[in-house]
Amino acid sequence: MRLGARNQLTGSVVAISEGVVTATVKVELAGGAQMTSSITKEAADELGLEVGKAVTVVVKASDVILAVE
Repeated sequence: MRLGARNQLTGSVVAISEGVVTATVKVELAGGAQMTSSITKEAADELGLEVGKAVTVVVKASDVILAVE
């Protein structure tokens, strides 16, 4: 699969928490950083997600907000 999005990060699934409608998927990237994605449970099932599976995180956002105190 080819995508036009440039923010693609490879990693592996380290945790999945399923609710009634959504699934929260935690992915560990190279170097140990983690990202979390909230997707539909149906999408998680269709993708065959399970702990240890290799995935690509695609980030598409119109805004990235940083804050400090």
